[in-house]
Amino acid sequence: MTVLRRFLTSLRDWSADLLYRLGIGRHSYSQGITRRLTWEYILALLGTLVGVGVAEVLCAFLFAGMNGWRTMPLLSDFIRFCADSPLVAYLFGAVLGWLLCTVLFLRRPLRYLDEMIYAAEDLTRDTSRPILLPEDLREVQDHLNYAREKALRAAASARESEQRKNDLIVYLAHDLKTPLTSVIGYLTLLRDEPQISPELRGRYTGIALDKALRLEDLINEFFDITRFNLTTLVLEPERTNLSRMLEQVTSEFLPILGEKELTWETSIPPDVELLCDRDKLQRVLDNLIRNAVNYSYPSTAITLVVEPGEEAVTLRVQNHGRTIPPEKLCHIFEQFYRVDSSRASATGGAGLGLAIAKEIVELHGGSITAESAGESIAFTVVLPFEGKRRQSAP
Repeated sequence: MTVLRRFLTSLRDWSADLLYRLGIGRHSYSQGITRRLTWEYILALLGTLVGVGVAEVLCAFLFAGMNGWRTMPLLSDFIRFCADSPLVAYLFGAVLGWLLCTVLFLRRPLRYLDEMIYAAEDLTRDTSRPILLPEDLREVQDHLNYAREKALRAAASARESEQRKNDLIVYLAHDLKTPLTSVIGYLTLLRDEPQISPELRGRYTGIALDKALRLEDLINEFFDITRFNLTTLVLEPERTNLSRMLEQVTSEFLPILGEKELTWETSIPPDVELLCDRDKLQRVLDNLIRNAVNYSYPSTAITLVVEPGEEAVTLRVQNHGRTIPPEKLCHIFEQFYRVDSSRASATGGAGLGLAIAKEIVELHGGSITAESAGESIAFTVVLPFEGKRRQSAP
């Protein structure tokens, strides 16, 4: 059975490859052009044959009144030859017409090839001018213009992302000076003033510690930027109890919520299981909840709702905070984008948390969306129960 299965698999792969090479089962831009040129070529040959036959008949009529052609010996000899040997003359005319039609129709594909080469040169030389091709190549023209627009958008997005990253690095480098200066200043006071009171010493030590922690956060943001550029995300899926994971995550955030005077409102059905990379999915939840904590009004609640479906589970994290404008909301999952662009913002991270969350969710075969209205911000994550078993990289 194993040998038979291998033989059938090899036969199937071979036949699929043969059909692909023959152009069956795949889209071919040349099929329509080939069909059109073939019919035009056949019609041209038929027209040539009919034309040669009409010329033969005309020569026969002219031969009947040869007296009028005595003044033009070459033409009269040609007419006499056609009248005396009609079959030879017809074959000669047909062959000559066939050669002429063949040469003319062979030049058309070569002319199309020249147009394609010029269009390819336009793609690399002048990106502002749309590509224009003959009517027969209109479908190719549309696809080339689409590829051109897509490449332009990708290049613009890459430049924008690179500029945001560079601006962020400049801001972070500038912000590193402030806490570092404070730490050095207060530690210098503690060294130079050994006789200060315990209360003042404790105050200076607390301020230095806060600034040192802020300095650590900024340095971690630098590491996040480097890791995001140099590493790839690879899934290691395993069967996970999502309900238990969410209960654990929400309990871990209770101290942070307490500091911000926030509370939980959760709706987590028991024993919801799915196939996922546990550690990476926990990173998604951590990013979404931290984002909700950082941008929530004090004394409000953060809502976490889980809704199992037939094939996927939906997670919704919602908080009450300043409404995000639509022009900013559409960029919220982009790399290095921060809603609060102020470099002095204590809550503004490197702008990678939501970008990484989106990448991890999509690697699982799911989706993540954001919406904001009426001083409310909500993130919705949809994850298939069976996930995606493939290993993938960004």
